[in-house]
Amino acid sequence: MANTRRAGRLQFYVGGELIDVKGDVTYSLGGVNRSAVVGADRVHGFKEELMVPYVECKATDRGDFDVAGLRDLTDTTVQLVLASGKTIIFNNAWFAGEGDISAEEGEISIRFEALGAEEQLAEA
Repeated sequence: MANTRRAGRLQFYVGGELIDVKGDVTYSLGGVNRSAVVGADRVHGFKEELMVPYVECKATDRGDFDVAGLRDLTDTTVQLVLASGKTIIFNNAWFAGEGDISAEEGEISIRFEALGAEEQLAEA
């Protein structure tokens, strides 16, 4: 029987450590963004601009969670394992957010950017 689960539970690893993720996770594989070059007379073509692969989310703080250590991370591997069975791997990633922390919710804002990202499809 095929896996029909498409969304919901996920796992988020930074440098091999499982992070307690809250809510939604947003990511981009990077690549190329194309936009039109428009002249006064017609559309002349398009230009390409590179996009940075990234992943961002909110995590739950806990007593043994080293927030300062997380913010210092560079050249690490970040993995996102989705409910569908797909895995997204961010290579040579660095902490790129401000690391805002909400004490009331015990919530940390996390953003990693990377030199590259790869998508590993779920096995059928």
